[in-house]
Amino acid sequence: MRTKLASIGLVLAFLLCWAASAQDRSSKKLKYEEMVERVKSGDQAIDFRQLRLAYMNSKTYKNAPDTEVQKKAMMAALNSKDFRGALNDADVVLASDYVDMDAHFAEYIANRELNATDKADFHKFVFQALLKSITDSGDGRTPETAFQVIQVHEEYVLLRSMGVGLPESQSSIHKNGHSYDEMTFKDPKSGQSVTLYFNVDVPAKHGL
Repeated sequence: MRTKLASIGLVLAFLLCWAASAQDRSSKKLKYEEMVERVKSGDQAIDFRQLRLAYMNSKTYKNAPDTEVQKKAMMAALNSKDFRGALNDADVVLASDYVDMDAHFAEYIANRELNATDKADFHKFVFQALLKSITDSGDGRTPETAFQVIQVHEEYVLLRSMGVGLPESQSSIHKNGHSYDEMTFKDPKSGQSVTLYFNVDVPAKHGL
């Protein structure tokens, strides 16, 4: 009986691993635009790390207009409780960069305050999934285990999620053919200095 149970366990483990690898292979084959449509349709199985990486190699990224004005207006509208204005600007940002976490966060808050619960829950999920795809890439404690980012602003989104303000110091370092941002800040809980590393190979490749 134990042998049968052990065999069944091995088969289930194999199937789970196969399904996970198949999902990973499936995401890698999809173009950025296809992955975005899958996410919009409610597909939560998309590999959000692959989605972020795919964006930087997409036609959408290459042809994306400058949306810095809309990003600033979006946050200003959110802070002034102009939630419909924040949604309008966030929509513009996401049309050119669907992996922009600030825009998803703005959509989450604005929709929540306007009682559009389903939309709020959706954008909260996407925001958290994008953030998790960064924190899953490493622990940030050493260059070798640095968080991998595709754009510099992702570093600040992650720091804000940790309750950290602006870093005390920031420097760029190069090691073993890779580029890193080294950030030092005070831990809001312990008050001690903490240093985190971000792999910025992708931003460096694109001249960001």
